Amino acid sequence: MPDPLPAAPAPAPAPRAVVFRARGLAKTYRVGEVAVQALRGVDLDLYAGEFVVLLGASGSGKSTLLNILGGLDAPTEGEVSWLDHPLTGASDEALTRFRREHVGFVFQFYNLIPSLTALENVALVTEIATHPMPPEEALALVGLSDRLDHFPAQLSGGEQQRVAIARAIAKRPDVLLCDEPTGALDFATGRLVLEVLERINRELGTTTAVITHNAAIANMADRVIHLSSGRIASVQVNDRRAAPSELSW
Repeated sequence: MPDPLPAAPAPAPAPRAVVFRARGLAKTYRVGEVAVQALRGVDLDLYAGEFVVLLGASGSGKSTLLNILGGLDAPTEGEVSWLDHPLTGASDEALTRFRREHVGFVFQFYNLIPSLTALENVALVTEIATHPMPPEEALALVGLSDRLDHFPAQLSGGEQQRVAIARAIAKRPDVLLCDEPTGALDFATGRLVLEVLERINRELGTTTAVITHNAAIANMADRVIHLSSGRIASVQVNDRRAAPSELSW
């Protein structure tokens, strides 16, 4: 009998599309006569569907970089683009449209409106989005179906942060930018919030970037980008993403 044909090699995974491309980003702030360099020549690509952790000490440039990617700030030098659309030099109207249609933001402090319920806080975003999910669905994704009619003062810190995440994802953003989302939370509550972010990334395919000074969170990322003194010091690719339940700090 003839020898069996060798098995065909498994196809290589398709490369992920670049969603953010930044080249030579620099940012200088002036405080009186003093110039503070927040970013110094940063080159960075972020890919569709990945979970990235931007890790560094306070003052390393993490928040400045995230704000530039999200169209909240502009670089002093360099260029940044979203897909094929330049953000550098874009008009205020174009940047507003970019943020409204493509980006969800989650910050350390929740910025909920105290006089509105959880459902109403999320509905505010869905009223201006082009193809939103129902607010109830967004709150269900973060595990708060039983808190729809609660006001922020009636919610724990972790629950308020999950409302903020629901508000961010309700407009179905392409990318979720999170600035120290667990910074104001204790360990158990912070891990619960990370589980929500991981679920959104996994189930919805939302490109997710989380900035933190907590090195333990790096283990749940596809890539870890270490920043120091406004520069990218190193990039680490994790062979395996740890589940949030495996993290400890």
